[in-house]
Amino acid sequence: MITRVGNDISLAASLLRNGELVAIPTETVYGLAGNALNNESVLNIYEAKQRPAFNPLIIHLADFSSVEKYVTDIPDDAALIAKHFSPGPISYLLPKKSKVPDLVTAGSDKVVVRIPSHPIALELLSKLDFPLAAPSANPFGYVSPVTAQHVMDGMNGKIPYILDGGPCTVGLESTIVGFEGNEIIIHRLGAITAEDIRKLTGKQPKFSLLHKRPDTPGQLKSHYAPRTTVKTGNVDSLISENKGKKIAVISFHDQYPDVVNFILSPSANLHEAASNLFAALRKLDTEDVDIILAEVFPDYGIGKAINDRLGRASS
Repeated sequence: MITRVGNDISLAASLLRNGELVAIPTETVYGLAGNALNNESVLNIYEAKQRPAFNPLIIHLADFSSVEKYVTDIPDDAALIAKHFSPGPISYLLPKKSKVPDLVTAGSDKVVVRIPSHPIALELLSKLDFPLAAPSANPFGYVSPVTAQHVMDGMNGKIPYILDGGPCTVGLESTIVGFEGNEIIIHRLGAITAEDIRKLTGKQPKFSLLHKRPDTPGQLKSHYAPRTTVKTGNVDSLISENKGKKIAVISFHDQYPDVVNFILSPSANLHEAASNLFAALRKLDTEDVDIILAEVFPDYGIGKAINDRLGRASS
């Protein structure tokens, strides 16, 4: 199969209607999209990614009003959060209707839904009469793609088309929130933080981030991992422990001597650091180094999500 790259939204829609897979841009990362209501398309996503069938997928919709077609209940907290943060980098774990295939949810009776804010993704979704299942467009467990070239690096020859929307602006997968009784539960950390949700709802979210058999994507202990070993912690100590090796360092804004440096934000901006994280992991994976060391980032706001991704990359 020849994989093409372009910006033809009508072609992408036609391919998806015919059951093909298309890589699509979102504000978070590029997604590997297929018809979420078509089991064959969903199976093709798993096959292209070499993704375990116990790891569920997010379905993407053009607007939040469409969510009720696919779920049996939308809690008031979910509607309030969506009013403020959707379209955007947040997803909702909700009880599914039977029309959502069990293959999408890995057998769970809940489905994760999201409305992306990328204009190309929204225009594409508006042309379709079905939702798109769209996990990150990379081989399972590897670093998520934030450019069309990243997708090509991992998916060349596996899918017919990559819809190029430029670099992703957020650069981390969406926050995933669920609802149990009167509680709000964060299942995956992302750009919409627990503090954002607390300020809006008046409720302090709980966390449920790690599962052997997850209800949502991004909960496996080892994930987002490059081929090169990653270790996180005090970088000065880690450099000393790995003396004699070729070392690369991912840092917030500091530079370290005698190593390959990849500084995520010279201006010490956590959002800039988050948007550069996956590109840094991919770039360093092509360098002639034995190990990648990473700082522990400020553990608040989106910094928590950066630390979460680095922790999974190091598992």
